[in-house]
Amino acid sequence: MKASSAKFAIGQVVRHRVFDFRGLIFDVDPEFDNTEEWWLSIPEEVRPRKEQPFYHLFAENAETEYIAYVSEQNLLPDESGEPLRNPMIGEMFTRQKNGTYRAHPILAN
Repeated sequence: MKASSAKFAIGQVVRHRVFDFRGLIFDVDPEFDNTEEWWLSIPEEVRPRKEQPFYHLFAENAETEYIAYVSEQNLLPDESGEPLRNPMIGEMFTRQKNGTYRAHPILAN
């Protein structure tokens, strides 16, 4: 089965469909690209299929900030307009006046 194109974009704010966290997408894998151990650690009844995009997020919940790896089927657009507080965001993104996030230009040698 071929992976579909990504529904969400780098710099987009999303929230988890089930768990209470949200985050900013900073990378996308066209299909699962983590360890088998990680995948098997997810309970089988909620384990996502591997043949879909997976997103790397600068994530946060009410208690903490962290990096998350989430399947497309478990994400929804976050339309709250609330700024994110994850300190890692500032290293790669700038928040625009309209509330969206823009990636910093990549500098190459």
